Amino acid sequence: DRPWGAEQPPPEPGPECSCPEEPGGRGGRRLRTAFSAEQLSTLESSFQRQRYLGAAERRKLAGRMRLSEVQIKTWFQNRRMKLKRQL
Repeated sequence: DRPWGAEQPPPEPGPECSCPEEPGGRGGRRLRTAFSAEQLSTLESSFQRQRYLGAAERRKLAGRMRLSEVQIKTWFQNRRMKLKRQL
């Protein structure tokens, strides 16, 4: 692979996300998830109870909130890092 040059422009981002999970996806990055106020409230209250979720708790929370387990896991990782920076 070579860096993007004048003869080869970077790919334009499309309206859909080319996620590795999707058939035909090329391993691109996911679009940023915009959490609703209700989802954020639920995530924050779960985080206040416990900073680390096990697989069962993550599955249950993902099902209840209609988010993927990866989104829940990533939110908790990011929230722990935010807490670490604040301390």
